[in-house]
Amino acid sequence: MNREEVTLLGFEIVAYAGDARSKMLEALKAAQNGDYDRAEKLVKEAEVCLNDAHKAQTTLLQREAQGDDIAYSITMMHGQDHLMTSILLQDLMKHLIELYKRS
Repeated sequence: MNREEVTLLGFEIVAYAGDARSKMLEALKAAQNGDYDRAEKLVKEAEVCLNDAHKAQTTLLQREAQGDDIAYSITMMHGQDHLMTSILLQDLMKHLIELYKRS
């Protein structure tokens, strides 16, 4: 897999993970305003985005497992960072929304 292909996958991961992050932060605001249905809808939309990001990541992992030499890419590292932090935010968001419901 050449550098350009890896970089494009990195951009794809950044885009999907960034969309997920935005939706989750919007969900938090909805929960703060008592709109729990909207908050849960946005969290579900964010999950779809994270699944898409994970699919792109899996493509890279499969290629490496098949023996492809994967070129180093700062963009891919950035994408991995976005994905990781967005997954963490997803876990926290579910708990935070639940706390708002109880307050």
